[in-house]
Amino acid sequence: MKPNILVLCTGNSCRSQLLQGYLQQELGDRAAVYSAGIETHGLNPRAVCVMAEDGVDISHHTSNHVNEYTAVPFAYVLTVCDHAHEACPVFPSSAQKLHHNFPDPAKATGTDDEIMQQFRAVRDEVKAYAHNFEQAHFGGK
Repeated sequence: MKPNILVLCTGNSCRSQLLQGYLQQELGDRAAVYSAGIETHGLNPRAVCVMAEDGVDISHHTSNHVNEYTAVPFAYVLTVCDHAHEACPVFPSSAQKLHHNFPDPAKATGTDDEIMQQFRAVRDEVKAYAHNFEQAHFGGK
């Protein structure tokens, strides 16, 4: 049985969506990857755009609340922001919890180009994290 992975963020609109997309790409059918938020803010259009620039389509993703997955036995719970890490609900003790606080590009300010550059920078950080996670926990492709 393939392991279930939950990526958890505050609003499930950006950072968790990016990581879900990259983990699905990295892991393929070796794991089932879900993302959720402790709130739901909808899918951020800029997140969809920067992922498409890198060849990953997340436009079909939905913004889900963590409570939707209480019955799913997760092998990993990955929190991608401090707020979600601190407010993370209790999961079965068998889930390995990992945390990395990525900057929130949805809070970026400036011109549209400057905001998009911040989205790309976070996307690239998330991509590297996904690759390192796959290497460390799934032994490489």
